[in-house]
Amino acid sequence: MSSILTNNSAMVALQTLRGINSNLETVQSEISTGKKVATAKDNAAIWAISTVMATDVDSFNQITDSLNKGSSTVGVARAASEQVTSLLQDMKNLIVSAQEDLNADDRAKIQTDIDAKRTAISNIVNAAQFNGQNLLQGDESISILASLDRGSDGSVSATSITVARQDLQTSAAVDAADKVSGDAGFVSTADSATDTNTDKVASSAGTIASDDSDGTITDGATTTLTIKGGAVAAGDVFAFTVGGEDISVTAVDGDTTNTIAAKLRTAIDAATVTNLDAAGGADGADAATDDATITLIANGGDVTFDDSTISTTYVQSVISDGDSADISIAGGTLAAGDTFTVSAGGNDYTYTAVDGDTNNDVAAGLKALLDDASITDLNVTVSDAADPASDAATLTLEADGSDVEVNLTALASQDAAVAAGGLGAIADLSVGTTEDATAALNTIEDLLDTAINAATAFGSAQTQIEGQGEFVQTLIDSMTAGIGAMVDADIEAASAKLQALQVQQQLGVQALSIANSNPQTLLSLFR
Repeated sequence: MSSILTNNSAMVALQTLRGINSNLETVQSEISTGKKVATAKDNAAIWAISTVMATDVDSFNQITDSLNKGSSTVGVARAASEQVTSLLQDMKNLIVSAQEDLNADDRAKIQTDIDAKRTAISNIVNAAQFNGQNLLQGDESISILASLDRGSDGSVSATSITVARQDLQTSAAVDAADKVSGDAGFVSTADSATDTNTDKVASSAGTIASDDSDGTITDGATTTLTIKGGAVAAGDVFAFTVGGEDISVTAVDGDTTNTIAAKLRTAIDAATVTNLDAAGGADGADAATDDATITLIANGGDVTFDDSTISTTYVQSVISDGDSADISIAGGTLAAGDTFTVSAGGNDYTYTAVDGDTNNDVAAGLKALLDDASITDLNVTVSDAADPASDAATLTLEADGSDVEVNLTALASQDAAVAAGGLGAIADLSVGTTEDATAALNTIEDLLDTAINAATAFGSAQTQIEGQGEFVQTLIDSMTAGIGAMVDADIEAASAKLQALQVQQQLGVQALSIANSNPQTLLSLFR
């Protein structure tokens, strides 16, 4: 049955042509992009997998750069270590030659050569840096990004190769030292506190106790005074009266309970108390914890001794209620390990600087320590330096409500101690005498071992880094090939398919044209 309303042949031809055109677009897209999966709509699963792998490839390319940079950094350190080892061997040869019986001029010439090689080693160590990193200075390790590990659950973690620094610096050790006026971070004050002698708390360190309470040392009897073990501070006063004579000793820096006991015995003997034998007693085995004693022996008659006369006092510095003290912290560059101390409420509070700290950080750190101590009626405020590089920061201690114990004489600031470099002993190498040359020979052996171990460690690390770099590059190549297998188009197949689809398209157009001419045929029935 023919119909002018429904052209079934045309619909079939049109549907077929649409399918051909759709396939043709797909093939043309593969040819133009080179991919059979170019977008998520082409194949969502394959596109997702390939995209994740592609991001990993990009990441591994960055890792390759990291490994290359790390290898260069370690390579510089290795080469420098090997050069230092060679120079140390030259120094050893010179020291060996100095083991002979030489005159002073010859020894001086050898020493000059040794000093020159020492300078050369120092220059090499200081210059052995790559991209700002010097692995021959300090003791902190560096981490070099080596891989990205993807777990089965999709989680990703980074893996690093750790390379330890090998300290080959030739600097000698520097002891901690008090800062002086003009130094960065020097702590000072123009204010003063009031000093008063204050009784120590009974049984606290440095207090004196007696086993005689009746006021008399009976003829032939012994009274023992016990000085409580513990710290003694300069200015502490130890006093009592025996036989009508006042005995008093004031502590100085370095005194202990043992030295105070000895001074009191000397003072008692010097007072020539009637009927009192020479003072005796015993020191504490450890003055920091053990008690010292003083024995008083009456001989020939009674000796008066009233334990109420015993007095042990310490110097207490106070800021009066309503007053304040400004503590200045000088501007400048601070070093990690520098220490800053203030004393308040009977205790010292010390802040230790870290890398990057300025005097503003020091003032804030001291304030935090004092605030945490909750010292009664002490208010602490900070005025920051406008320019920490040159201006002073100010820490203000104010008594508000009552007098507050603040020892301004205990203010302290110290430069941090600096440990000797790994080759620090090189500074003391001397062949000036036969004895010096013998000692230098032992020292140079230790220095050689240090340098050889450093070169060995860097060599092993560089080998590991380069091996990891080769693996990562192989991994990149394998992943790239895998991605290509999933998403790249088969151009030969696409070309053949394109030609077939073009023929089908032409035939489809012809079929549609024929189908569309069918209604024209029906017109002949009405002529």
